[in-house]
Amino acid sequence: MVTFQHDVSGTAESVWSSALAERDLPALDLQALPGSAGSRPLRRLVVVAAHPDDETLGAAGLVAHAHAAGLEVQVVVATRGEASHPHSPTHTPQMLAQRRLAEVASAVAVVAPGQHLDVLCLPDGRLAEHEAALTARVVALVGDGRDCLVVGPWRGDGHPDHEAAGRCAAAAAARTDARLLEYPVWFWHWGTADDAPWGSALRLELGPEGRELKERAVQAHHSQVAPLSGRPGDEVLLGDDVLAHHRRDCEVFWQLEAEDTALERLHVDEVDPWGVDERWYEQRKRELVLSCLPRQRFRRAVEVGCSTGALAAALAERCDDLLALDQSTTAVGRARQRLADAGLDHARAERASLPEEWPVVAGCDLVVISEVGYFLGAARLEQLLARVATSLDADGVVVLCHWRHEVEGWPLDGPSVHRAARSSRLLPPVAATYADRDVELLVLCGADQLPDPRPEPHDG
Repeated sequence: MVTFQHDVSGTAESVWSSALAERDLPALDLQALPGSAGSRPLRRLVVVAAHPDDETLGAAGLVAHAHAAGLEVQVVVATRGEASHPHSPTHTPQMLAQRRLAEVASAVAVVAPGQHLDVLCLPDGRLAEHEAALTARVVALVGDGRDCLVVGPWRGDGHPDHEAAGRCAAAAAARTDARLLEYPVWFWHWGTADDAPWGSALRLELGPEGRELKERAVQAHHSQVAPLSGRPGDEVLLGDDVLAHHRRDCEVFWQLEAEDTALERLHVDEVDPWGVDERWYEQRKRELVLSCLPRQRFRRAVEVGCSTGALAAALAERCDDLLALDQSTTAVGRARQRLADAGLDHARAERASLPEEWPVVAGCDLVVISEVGYFLGAARLEQLLARVATSLDADGVVVLCHWRHEVEGWPLDGPSVHRAARSSRLLPPVAATYADRDVELLVLCGADQLPDPRPEPHDG
């Protein structure tokens, strides 16, 4: 854990100026940022901040640059910053919250007039307890992120709220197929050049107009850049030595991989997070999947999103070879144990982040995608379906099974996943469907793969 104090001298800006001068950092070009397959030209910017002023200190220049380039800008601030002066004799937390809300609105209006500001009012200092809510809000704003850049605090910034907000921004980018950049704030105060991930750094030159706009935005946060009063407890939060890092002629961003660890954390926290071994809904759903299979037996099958392996074990009873995949290391470990305990030596579970790590497997005559499609963005879902198609044999069958209702915190739902599968030109045609209030199944295969309902002819 990094520990630092805002009112104790940190790394001097002259040290950072020398470090930046020694490095020829690539210039940040918004339209040249790499995205996932199917990405589109950027037209939207979503900036995530833990507190009012983080967005200004770390990314005001970028916001102004994007706004001037015609991008739609949305700023999401997780808290109202009510804990900035916990010992103030003149301001209650509620007074600070109201004051800082007005300040951030003014600051955003300076660099991106007319653009959208969203403040969630989550508790300042305890953001890590509310990551799901912040992530869900950012996902809802981004939606289909193939034309969007998400910018959040660096996940290594050293402040717990900043790092929590950074994890939320990264998770939202991963779920929506958005591009991702991260901005340091307190790192410039406590860090050294040896601590910086220079290999991922991009530099945005601000120019005189950009610097002037950013300075005006910084000054809008008056409660942070000036004392609340002359009394103890009302001291300035952002002194000149701290602000010097954010008054330089450039902003630096880290271009790091978007990561979403929610499903892994879920399996770490709960042995059976979906209740697959206890709930009749889950048991019935497995029976529905098995009853929809058009053949009694399959040669080689792949299950996508196996979780703890309950459906994998059932499928293995009807397959000569089964590969079960999941992105959660913990879930895969439990699936392996379940398969081993059942003596299903012809079935194996492997960890894979899909679609990127789709295994090199050919000759599949069954692929089951159950309760996992909506954990992907639209672009990655299309890629997954294309990978599935490359592995299917001529007599291949694809079965999809998903919850029909909204999945909070993710951009897709079950019906949208099934629409994507229906519209894919790479997969077999629709052969059968089933839907009730809560669950929907889709079977894709050639008509010749459906069972013949006619009785066998009898001699005589």
